[in-house]
Amino acid sequence: MKKIVIGIVILGIFFIYSIGVRHEQPVISAPSSSPAGGGGSGVASTSGGTPPNASSTPLKDGTFTGTSEDAYWGNVQVAATISGGKITDVKFLQYPNSHQTSVYINQQAMPYLQQEAIKAQSANVQTISGATYTSQAFQQSLQSALSQA
Repeated sequence: MKKIVIGIVILGIFFIYSIGVRHEQPVISAPSSSPAGGGGSGVASTSGGTPPNASSTPLKDGTFTGTSEDAYWGNVQVAATISGGKITDVKFLQYPNSHQTSVYINQQAMPYLQQEAIKAQSANVQTISGATYTSQAFQQSLQSALSQA
C-alpha cells in the first residue's frame, strides 16, 4: 500500500512540475509596410534619421561582412551583397541558434529582416517584436557592412 501512495505522490509532483516548466512560444509579427513612424501591429519602429546610404555617394559593388554583434543569446553577423550600387542580398553568417526558442524566433524573424533591408536599401529597418535583440544586432552588423561599401 505504501508503494502505491508513494508512486501517486511522485507522479503528482512530476505532473505539477511539468505544468510549471511549460513555456509559451513567442509570437512574432511581420513588419508592417507602413513608414517607420507607422507603428504596425507587433512592430516597434526604429529611430528615424537618414539611412546610411541616402547620400549622393553610391555603394561600392561587392560583398561586405559586418561586425559580429551581441544578440543576448548569441551573436549576429551579416554579409551584404551590393550590385549596381544597391543592396541585392543580405545573408546571416551567425545568429543565435543554441536554444530552441532562439531557433524558433530567428527562423521567423531573419527572412523579414533580410527583406526589409533590401526594400529599405539601408540598415534602418523596423525592429521585430519578439526578436528585439536579433533585430538590433542585425541593424548594427548590417550598418558596419554598409560602412565598408
